[in-house]
Amino acid sequence: MTPRTKEQNEEIRLRRLAQIRKAAADVFLNKGPLLEIRDVAVQAGLGYGTVYHYYSNKGDLLHDLLWDALERAGEWPEAPRTSALGEELAGGHFDLAAVDSRSRSHETPASAELGTVAAASVRLLQLWAEDHALYLLYKLALEGFASLPEARSTKLTAAFQDEVLAPFAALVDTGRAADEDAAFGGNAAEQPYRLQRAEMLVAALVGCASLSLRRKKLHEEARDIVRFLKL
Repeated sequence: MTPRTKEQNEEIRLRRLAQIRKAAADVFLNKGPLLEIRDVAVQAGLGYGTVYHYYSNKGDLLHDLLWDALERAGEWPEAPRTSALGEELAGGHFDLAAVDSRSRSHETPASAELGTVAAASVRLLQLWAEDHALYLLYKLALEGFASLPEARSTKLTAAFQDEVLAPFAALVDTGRAADEDAAFGGNAAEQPYRLQRAEMLVAALVGCASLSLRRKKLHEEARDIVRFLKL
C-alpha cells in the first residue's frame, strides 16, 4: 500500500476538523455549555479517541469552531445577494454557492414585498439554517462569548464587531430613508448607534430563529420571521 503524501494527510486532517466542528455546532445547539467531547464524537460518528486527538477539551473546540465560523460570517455582509427582485444588497464576493442555490429554490413571489433590510435578514436566517456554527457565532457574540475565558472572548468580540457587525450595520443603513442616510452617512458620532441598531436587529433575529431552528424549519420560516418583526 502506497503511503499517503503530506498533502493527502493534510487534506484528511482538515476534513476531519470540519466534520468535528460541524458536529460540535449541532450538539451545542441542543446542549449548550453542557456539551462534552463524547457527545461530539457520537454526533460525528467518530471514535472518542479520534475527536480527543484533535481536541482534548471542549473549550478549545468551541474556540476554534467560532473562529472558523467568523471567517465565513465575515464574507456574508459584504457579499452580493440578488433577491428575486434582482436587488443588490452589497458589493463583494460570496462563495457559498451550494447554500445560495438552496436559498433560491425557496424563493416565492412574496419575496417581492421585501425591502433591502428584510431581504438581507431572510438571507441571514437561511444561512443559519444551513450552518449552525454561524447561528452560534451570532448568538454567543450577543452574550459576549461568556462561555470562553476573557482573553479569548475579548479577541472574538472585537473581531466580530469589526468583521461582521460593522458591515451588517452599513448594510442595514442602506435600507434607511434617504434623508437619514444623508444626515448620518458621514457622521462618525453616529457609528455607535449604527452598531447598536444592528446588534438589536441581530438579537431579534437570533431570538426568533431559535424555535424554528430546533424544529428544523428555519429555512422555510425565515420570511415569516422577518414579516413578524416588520422589517
